[in-house]
Amino acid sequence: MVMSRVFKRPESVLVVIHTGAGEVLLLRRVRPAGYWQSVTGSLEWHETAPLQAARRELHEETGLDSAGIEAAGIVNRYPILPPWRARYAPDVSDNIEHVFTLRLPQRSAVRLQAGEHDAAIWLPWAAAAERVFSQTNRAAILALVSAP
Repeated sequence: MVMSRVFKRPESVLVVIHTGAGEVLLLRRVRPAGYWQSVTGSLEWHETAPLQAARRELHEETGLDSAGIEAAGIVNRYPILPPWRARYAPDVSDNIEHVFTLRLPQRSAVRLQAGEHDAAIWLPWAAAAERVFSQTNRAAILALVSAP
């Protein structure tokens, strides 16, 4: 029996979680090790809207309630980096990223998803923007969060 490989959908979400005090939640990836990022993940093939994926990823990666999540009105297109290229169909080279924001009244404890992230940290927005690996993550933090 031959099993066909299911490739990832080249469409993702980025959820910037922040407080009214201008602090941003970052998660540290297990693989590749040491990459800091906001909540992010690909849409699953059955999901019909990016908001579905944003809510799912937020819950999976942090355990946080998605009641206040909002679309940021930012959509990015970028080339898929070589370390992740094999996850996608051979003819796919770019990813579409939908940006969301979740503003919390204060820092909140999170429940990390085992195997995906190994640490979480709340940082002032400027420090968070410096720490993230992704340029689109950095741009989203700078566009959506500022000092109180």
